[in-house]
Amino acid sequence: MTPRKSPEELRSHQWYGTDGLRSFSHRARTRQLGYLPEEHLGKPVIAILNTWSDINPCHVHLRDRAQAVKRGVWQAGGFPLEFPVSTLSETFQKPTPMLYRNLLAMETEELLRSYPVDGAVLMGGCDKSTPALLMGAATVDLPAVFVPAGPMLPGHWRGETLGSGTDMWKYWDDKRAGLIGDCEMQELESGLARSPGHCMTMGTASTLTAAAEALGVTVPGASSIPAVDSGHDRMAAAAGLRVVELVHRDRRLSDILTADAFEDAVTTVLGLGGSTNAVIHLIAMAGRAGVTLTLDDFDRIARTVPVLANVRPGGQTHLMEDFHFAGGLPGFLSRITDLLHLDRPTVAHDTLREQLDGALVHHDDVIRPRDNPVANEGGVAVLRGNLCPDGAVIKHIAAEPHLLKHTGPAVVFDDYKTMQRTINDPELGITADSVLVLRNAGPKGGPGMPEYGMLPIPDHLLKQGVRDMVRISDARMSGTSYGACVLHVAPESYVGGPLALVRTGDSITLDVGARTLHLGVDDEELERRRAAWTPPPARYERGYGALYNEQITQADTGCDFEFLARPGKVQDPYAG
Repeated sequence: MTPRKSPEELRSHQWYGTDGLRSFSHRARTRQLGYLPEEHLGKPVIAILNTWSDINPCHVHLRDRAQAVKRGVWQAGGFPLEFPVSTLSETFQKPTPMLYRNLLAMETEELLRSYPVDGAVLMGGCDKSTPALLMGAATVDLPAVFVPAGPMLPGHWRGETLGSGTDMWKYWDDKRAGLIGDCEMQELESGLARSPGHCMTMGTASTLTAAAEALGVTVPGASSIPAVDSGHDRMAAAAGLRVVELVHRDRRLSDILTADAFEDAVTTVLGLGGSTNAVIHLIAMAGRAGVTLTLDDFDRIARTVPVLANVRPGGQTHLMEDFHFAGGLPGFLSRITDLLHLDRPTVAHDTLREQLDGALVHHDDVIRPRDNPVANEGGVAVLRGNLCPDGAVIKHIAAEPHLLKHTGPAVVFDDYKTMQRTINDPELGITADSVLVLRNAGPKGGPGMPEYGMLPIPDHLLKQGVRDMVRISDARMSGTSYGACVLHVAPESYVGGPLALVRTGDSITLDVGARTLHLGVDDEELERRRAAWTPPPARYERGYGALYNEQITQADTGCDFEFLARPGKVQDPYAG
């Protein structure tokens, strides 16, 4: 049995348990909330941070799941308090919820620090909410458990099983190519996303929740449970039970989020063929945990781990519900144990080795055996070269193989709106060999580094059957997307990175095997262009946007705020 902390050992005691005026006031106000003394005094106070909202379809069920968490907390002898926090809806928030990831991280950090909280349950799953919640909680370093929102059910249309939003991109291109019409698109609107939950492909949401499970901050198997499955309710209750135990054991996030844990999360993401967005988020999360993680670590690990998850878009066939019933992340990790650090702790077990004991795979086409991988190397490659001196990434397993070594003439767009307006202009002379270049779409230039990186293929090429081209930008790309898209070019063009100097007609060479991206312009000419370059106007003159523009770091270092990423201590508040 784990020893129980005495009331005096709890962090919340300084709010509730002393003889001063402030404690009297705190107890009186808790009576005002309708609670009896025996319901909360001397018990671990558990904050449930809930990103539910009416406009976030990924999280619309989390209001109900919070009740299951509370049930678990009560059962374990704790006192749950639900806190609404920012909802980052990938579907609706513009220009991109990436602009607000750090805002939710700040909110999480300051809320946990400023209230009488002994531990936390973090409820999220839509792309930016997972890293934001964990970044903030890691900085405060309380015992915490993450509850993933879970993938939605598979879509269906005319006998086809649909993956959101991978099939959104596919069928939109089919419409532009004239292969389907408005009636089909109207049917697809009702068939593509048919339940609460995040995308059921191995997009950014599924990738990041799997990374959270690999880090050890969820209960085992949590990341792939479908959002509407009754098992999701049980998982939420188990998280509530577990966090109270963690408070009594004083097992904090710093015990879980170690360098070994982040290496295992990178291994997991690469072996799943996961989203390129995980590169930015894991670097930022590691930084908040005091761990140095770099692009070079991703490239090094990618060469050692095969892709075993046959889940779209990196795989060809299956979706997250298939992955879950094939064994979920425990089953997947059981096939790469030699690549993991098995003696590190998780929120559920003293070691990852113990957590994976008995894990099985039930479907060898969903989670492939090592001798039959989807790809021999991890699904993301890190590129270097004179066009991306600080790095760029490509999800090469989701690109057409003939484009992985390609030289072609650049067609340059200065911003996304111009690209949308002119991409089909015959005067541009775009061919299948052209290299489409979008700039001013990075952390500062976007602003917020929107998911613009999957540049559309011109209509006339779609009608000829072209479905992939080399595309380069300082933007991000939806994890549900696919194609030969070079992303996260650093430094970005908005701050004068080499992408700002590219001109239409310049030769660009992509060589994924050699991990290079090269602009065929000599150094003297580039210096002349650099001398003539002028910075774009500021995106924001005031408000949060101005703070963002001042503090945001580049993609290769995680796009955190400098004042949040820097080392340093913050004292707990005095509650007396």
